[in-house]
Amino acid sequence: MIISRPSVKAVVILASVLFVAGGTFVYANHSWGGYHWARTSNPFTLKLGDNVSSAWNTYLNEASSDWSASTILDTAVVQGGTKPRNCRATNGQVEVCSSKYGFNGWLGVASIWISGDHIVKGTAKVNDSYFNTAMYNTPAWRRLVMCQEIAHTFGLDHQDEEFNNANLGSCMDYTNDPDGGLDGFVNDDPSNEHPNAHDYEQLEAIYSHFDSTATVRQTASGRGRFGNGHEADDVSDDWGKKIRKDLRGRTSLHVRDLGNAEKVFTFIFWTD
Repeated sequence: MIISRPSVKAVVILASVLFVAGGTFVYANHSWGGYHWARTSNPFTLKLGDNVSSAWNTYLNEASSDWSASTILDTAVVQGGTKPRNCRATNGQVEVCSSKYGFNGWLGVASIWISGDHIVKGTAKVNDSYFNTAMYNTPAWRRLVMCQEIAHTFGLDHQDEEFNNANLGSCMDYTNDPDGGLDGFVNDDPSNEHPNAHDYEQLEAIYSHFDSTATVRQTASGRGRFGNGHEADDVSDDWGKKIRKDLRGRTSLHVRDLGNAEKVFTFIFWTD
């Protein structure tokens, strides 16, 4: 894919990186509203339910390994607990799903169910309707989207929501060139296929305190109840209120209020 870029790459960052005199990047907060899994100690283990096809297994395992490099968070890929098409959430863990969700404009969707400011369950979906096409059926696109959607379920937001600027070397950075090496420039951008140091630092900040209880699933207990059984869906009308747009004017974040201080937040990763 050949990307036309200006000779001077202007870095436009939303609530993540500020460019200051002297060419130094100063990183700011990219926590997703302070939402986090309750737990009583660090490091803690978050289970990732495997509901993906064989085409995704490598990328799910890679993302799990990447995020487990954090000093406070380990992830464990376990047998999935849902049908991929429905991708119903399970209390205390994240269900990761792949299916042909249709040509509806999105590559990936991440949803978290919260009670107060604690995450109680999450889902991450990747859309095979697009990943079966030549444009997106590449290791770089699969790594980027899988890495980012899973990270949203930890409570991480994007570092950058500009598609056409220089890559930050983080999967929490929007880009139209995920491997950074396809634009033909001598000084190619870094790859956005994996987390970077600031992502791990942000996780440390989010999980710097302990809670008196835990919402992370420790046993093989049942699905449990939360939010009157509501689930996020791949139809935008079911994602609830539109509360944020990306820099291309597309709604990227929705919230559905379930009452009793319970909400579902949904991030959408749109096609390029």
